Formats: sequence, structure tokens, C-alpha cells
Amino acid sequence: MARITASVYTSHVPAIGAAMDLGKDKEPYWQKVFAGYDFSRQWIKDNKPDVVFLVYNDHATAFSLDIIPTFAIGTAAEFAVADEGWGPRPVPKVEGAPELAAHIAHSVIQQDFDLTIVNRMDVDHGLTVPLSLMCGQPKQWPFKVIPFAVNVVQYPVPSGMRCFRLGQAIRKAVESYDEDVNVQIWGTGGMSHQLQGPRAGLINREWDNRFLDRLIEDPEGLANVGHIEYVKEAGSEGIELVMWLIARGAMADVAGGPKPTVKHRFYHVPASNTAVGHLILENNQ
Repeated sequence: MARITASVYTSHVPAIGAAMDLGKDKEPYWQKVFAGYDFSRQWIKDNKPDVVFLVYNDHATAFSLDIIPTFAIGTAAEFAVADEGWGPRPVPKVEGAPELAAHIAHSVIQQDFDLTIVNRMDVDHGLTVPLSLMCGQPKQWPFKVIPFAVNVVQYPVPSGMRCFRLGQAIRKAVESYDEDVNVQIWGTGGMSHQLQGPRAGLINREWDNRFLDRLIEDPEGLANVGHIEYVKEAGSEGIELVMWLIARGAMADVAGGPKPTVKHRFYHVPASNTAVGHLILENNQ
């Protein structure tokens, strides 16, 4: 059967993608950010999955205020890189895994989660920046990707517990797929940041690191944190962190298995106007 072998968590700051694309990653300011992913790039080579189920949020690229799905799964064979106003990033197109994606959609919907099935969409920096951070600048991404877009832009947004429970449903869906497929699940976005208003530029180191601690040790307790705390402590855009709970909910220990192994943890500020967080957890099975 298919299996989830690891989860990866990372910020998806658009300026990070721009720094890579413009060759600024060796500059002193950015070097400290990218150094935190040196381990991860070797790790992904040594632990290359067949498919990455990548949880991210669309930034008014594939979706607009006309249509705002809470959860949308990409079931296409490929996904073009979006033009977010200054041309598409110079990265490879994303190859999908339509058969597995369709299976997950069917299983998760049968578990009473409503998903929007998307057969054509462009993917923006929310998805491509994590790929670049983990894989560098290859001519082709080394694995297939199932994009999973979550609305954390326009309220109402899903609760942390809803996301955590969804992760559990995704794990069941993957494990019911009758092929030997190595799957990783990635949760992206965050950490603390606010892009507008009097608190623009907010970064909360203490809260961010406590979030990482609880994500590792007490994910279900963390899932009970409400929207107001995210906004108060992590800024208006800090709500993106609920997407990390989808990935964490899909890990084996949540279903009674052994605790995951923490392979890597990294935190750095600033990167543009936000904090960067990164974590790799491996299932022990």
C-alpha cells in the first residue's frame, strides 16, 4: 500500500523565491536563510519520495474573490507556474499525480470532508518556493506533486482542529491506495507575520518557537488554538500556520503509532518582513 513516510514544514516567503531567481542567495542577508536548508536538500536527495502532497495557500492566483474554496485538491497531470504580476518564476512546471489525487479526493470526501476538485490551475509562490527551498534549481522537480490549496486569505478560514482532522483523513486515504507509493506531506506558510495595518512587520519569536515545540510534542493540543490567538500573537497572516496542522495530522503517531523523529529544525528572522520556520519529521514504522 501507499504510505506517508515524512512531513515537511516550511515558510513560503515570496522574496525567498525572488532571491533565488535573481542569484542573491549568496548575499550575506539571504545566506543565513538558505543555510537553514542545506541539510534539507541533502535529506530530500537521500529520502526522495514518489509524490509530495503539498499543502499551501493560493494568493489570488488560481482563485479570486469570485470563487473561494476552503479546501481544493489539484487532480491534473501537470500544473503551470503562475504569473503573479512580474512573469512566471523560472522554475519547472509541476508534474501531478492524477490517479493518487483522485483516490485521495474520493476517500476524503467519503470521510465527510468537502473538497473542491480542480482539474486545471496554475500554482504560485506558495507552492513553488517550498519546492525551490528543498530541491534547489533543477531542470525538473524530482517527484510528482499533488497541490492542496487551503483558504487562509479570506475569512471564514478553517480552524486548526478542522485542518488537523483533515490530515488524519488524508493519511487514511493514502494508506488505502493499492500501490506501493512513497508519499511525503508538506505543510507550508507562516510563521508570524503581518503585511498591513499598524502592526505591519510583526514577528513573534517566542510564540513561533513555542508553536514548533507543540507541533512536535502536542499537535492535538495545538490544534485547539483558536483564530484569535493566531491573529493576536502571530499577526494577520500568521493564520497560515493552520496548514501545518494538516501535515502533522497525517503522521503515524496521531493514529497510535510511534512518535516521529525530528530530523531537522530551523528558525530565522528576518526574511523580508517575516519569520522563517522549517521542520522535518520522519515517521517511525
